Amino acid sequence: MLNDPRSHGLWEKTAAPAPETSPLAGDLAADVVVVGGGYTGLSAALHLAEEGARVVLLEANEIGFGGAGRNVGLINAGMWVMPDDVPGVLGPVYGERLLDVLGNAPQLVMALIEKHSIACELERNGTLHCAVGPDGLKEIEDRARQWGARGAPVTVLDGAETARRVGSSTYVGSLLDMRAGTLQPLCYARGLADAAIRAGAELHTGSRITSTERNGARWVVKSASGSVSADWIVVSTDAYSTGPWEMVRREQVHLPYFNLATVPLGENLCRSILPGREGAWDTKEILSSFRMDQTGRLVFGSVGSLRNTGAAVHKGWARRSLARLFPQIGDVQFECEWYGKIGMTDNALPRFHRFAPNVVGFSGYNGRGIAPGTVFGKTLAAHILGRVAEADLPLPLTDPRDASFRAIKEMWYEAGAQIAHLADARF
Repeated sequence: MLNDPRSHGLWEKTAAPAPETSPLAGDLAADVVVVGGGYTGLSAALHLAEEGARVVLLEANEIGFGGAGRNVGLINAGMWVMPDDVPGVLGPVYGERLLDVLGNAPQLVMALIEKHSIACELERNGTLHCAVGPDGLKEIEDRARQWGARGAPVTVLDGAETARRVGSSTYVGSLLDMRAGTLQPLCYARGLADAAIRAGAELHTGSRITSTERNGARWVVKSASGSVSADWIVVSTDAYSTGPWEMVRREQVHLPYFNLATVPLGENLCRSILPGREGAWDTKEILSSFRMDQTGRLVFGSVGSLRNTGAAVHKGWARRSLARLFPQIGDVQFECEWYGKIGMTDNALPRFHRFAPNVVGFSGYNGRGIAPGTVFGKTLAAHILGRVAEADLPLPLTDPRDASFRAIKEMWYEAGAQIAHLADARF
């Protein structure tokens, strides 16, 4: 996108074209203005339009431009935080409510894909959280026990079964989560956009918001070439927020994450590497993720930016890592490379904000955007339609608050990932 092959990589190369849209022009009236064309905004627009609301969605760039079009494509349940720790952070009511909503969120994603016939390479075979060493095994065993107590279909696999499913003997075990799966993330975003348009929503890309103002009981949202007046504003710009809602960006620390995609590996290798097409990642602090796309490309990623010296460092590390994980591949040839930014909050949990009367949004997905973004968009629609009171939302109301030492942390994450991946070459 925007003539940058490192922004969306394989996903842009293999996605069907986005539905036709144009910049906002003139002055429009609606019931709801949705700002941001990622999973949250698209889901909110779709569910509102299906209920007869007049919806205008404004996206500064293109549909799926932010994290929605750059991520690995894992449809995960829950967050990084251990399930038993969530009530300790949010309290027992909100904690268990959030776990229930996010635990079931992948089902909503898959149901929408089926309902709207979204072609996005959906795989329903679960995900594998792969344990590195004894500490990693304890981590996945604890996570399995805590989710299992809540009725989730999760299973700890031993090293032998993990090796069979992954195609590598590197891991001592894995957590299989059958709620989860994988998809082509940009295809999914574009599919949601198409479904929202067919439901009656009006989508405008290339429409960066310049200002908002109150006009009586209604809001007026302005871009350089037009305006929309509405009763409600949904803020769904998350980690890529700029302009009037840059405060959402400021409360998150950006963690860079890159992905590399091999050329199609061929039928023989695809029978030995992730033959069940599960998405996978490991328990290392600087984690690695890997999955197959529909044509047999292995998508391999980790923390880091593919810019400046990072491009060579991280690609070199990826080649060495893949040679250790999957020696059967041989000389690795990468077809695509891309990277983006994960927005991390200080407690690794998402936020609900009321920025002003009738101006609301969820944000802060901490690398788990597909299922949470989709379900929170639906939740915002239900709230605006009067079906879910603010007190009954899955997260408490909080005010945006700048992350401490944000710039320093972001520089350290980018530099630290390079240091770690360089150090890996010595061992």
